[in-house]
Amino acid sequence: MDVLWESRDPLTVRQVSGGLTERDLAHTTVMTVLDRLAKKGFARRERDGRAWRYRAAATREAYVTELMLNALDQTGDRRAALARFARSVSETEAAALRRALEALGHPAAREDEHPAVREASGD
Repeated sequence: MDVLWESRDPLTVRQVSGGLTERDLAHTTVMTVLDRLAKKGFARRERDGRAWRYRAAATREAYVTELMLNALDQTGDRRAALARFARSVSETEAAALRRALEALGHPAAREDEHPAVREASGD
């Protein structure tokens, strides 16, 4: 996925293989993985003559967001999981979260108004 995310243009299997500098994978292996990524919706593909060209279906940030939301769905207590997550982020990351919530007009952006933030800070 890193190779697809780093490219502006759709790539052939050979181009993706060429971008995998840390691993020496067979062409058929890369082709199989790209096919599976397309079938699972992580990559999109389009015909270019006899070949397929692949591109990421979404940004890396959108993908990670989905992973985070899926992880929250796995917990029995989303609020507890979020509070624990809030305790584990750096001050810089916490500030970024506050700014994102403020930009959405979300009341949770104010530290003094949100119980999960108070709970995470130990108040």
